[in-house]
Amino acid sequence: MFDLHTYFHKEPKIYRGPELRPHFLLSQFQIKGTGVVAFIGKCEVSTADLVDWEDRLNQDRIYAESMLHFLGEFFGQNLVEIVFFQRLMISIIADVFRRNSSKKVIRKGDDLFVDGKKLTVSIVTSSAVSQLLHIGVNVDCTGAPVEAIGLNDCDIDPLSFGNEILDRIESEWEGVQWACVKVKPVGESHA
Repeated sequence: MFDLHTYFHKEPKIYRGPELRPHFLLSQFQIKGTGVVAFIGKCEVSTADLVDWEDRLNQDRIYAESMLHFLGEFFGQNLVEIVFFQRLMISIIADVFRRNSSKKVIRKGDDLFVDGKKLTVSIVTSSAVSQLLHIGVNVDCTGAPVEAIGLNDCDIDPLSFGNEILDRIESEWEGVQWACVKVKPVGESHA
């Protein structure tokens, strides 16, 4: 297993979909290897740039005036492992949300809903060399094509929220690594 590098890019950046590609974190943020980068910016993904075939066939699109984006690239894991990581990350986002808001958040698969409105978007896909992840948390959901809610509506600061998410996923990643190496194999002598 590889170390997980995390970074919060403080400058606004638009997410349009093609950023979900191999070595984007390396070319844009100098993240060498497995990592997750967070940034805040508009989300504007056309139907043609969606990687979810169900959404493409439905002619869906994604839009929000501002989102807290998490982009990840993972080397040495398979698609199923990163889908589980995506679900863990969504659960962490829900936990942090609960600590910062009295509003009720519900997880349905890889999405979060508050008051029946969509708070997040997320997807995991494969490239020839890695697994790729995007999770977007609405900040200002103005223009969203679905009924949505944002962190601004819940009085949550996206910068501190995003930093806490990065800290938590890094801690979980390290905990999983330790759990994999600390155990004695079954059948090994007790000496």
